Amino acid sequence: MSRLDALQDNILRHFTAQGFVLSQHTDLFVTLNASSTREQMALQSACGELTLVLNKKALIAVASELRDTPELCFEQLIDVCGVDYLTYGIAEWVTDKATGSGFERAVDQEGIRMESFAGSRFAVVYHLLSVKLNQRLRLKVFLDESDLCIPSLMPIWPSADWFEREAFDLFGFLFEGHPDLRRILTDYGFIGHPFRKDFPISGHVEMRYDKASERVIYQPVTIAERVLVPKVIREDSRYLDAEHKNG
Repeated sequence: MSRLDALQDNILRHFTAQGFVLSQHTDLFVTLNASSTREQMALQSACGELTLVLNKKALIAVASELRDTPELCFEQLIDVCGVDYLTYGIAEWVTDKATGSGFERAVDQEGIRMESFAGSRFAVVYHLLSVKLNQRLRLKVFLDESDLCIPSLMPIWPSADWFEREAFDLFGFLFEGHPDLRRILTDYGFIGHPFRKDFPISGHVEMRYDKASERVIYQPVTIAERVLVPKVIREDSRYLDAEHKNG
């Protein structure tokens, strides 16, 4: 049995005994609606990695078990990040043919729906490491846009401190119980959360030095935002036959 299979069996056995209802998946993407019950969890095995999808109401209890159970022993939290699924499955442009003229083409369309998605908009993702057992696990908690509060994991893994501040700054997640939840990457007085998909790529304001006032000032962005489709070039010496190259 591989280390990954052993970890999967240990998680299933342990949390089933704790009264949780786990479903197993091998899909590349698994969602669990934020309105699901506390006992519902999904265990995803894909690309040689394990992801445990759970409800935020069970986060503290599950995290404590993952840290304190000897056969799991996830003593380290190595990262906390966020995902915004607002535009999941939508392509801004689709190129299936080559073009031999022009440099780029601006796209004005809203997007092309390539794959359906009916889950919650946001997810908080935790990456765990067991140094003792040499195993890794990803936790994923989905959040509705109307309720972005989630318990802080600082009481369990103190390393969550700056990770949670970063997720708050970039996505707007509110980690309940965090002793110092304030921005960590953006400037003082920054408005919005720049990693959200509806935040403009160019931002809302730009700054420049103003000679009249002799200081740096903020002003509305003057750059027009647009999406550019790259030109696909087919001619490449690697695809030419030897006779053509020698000629």
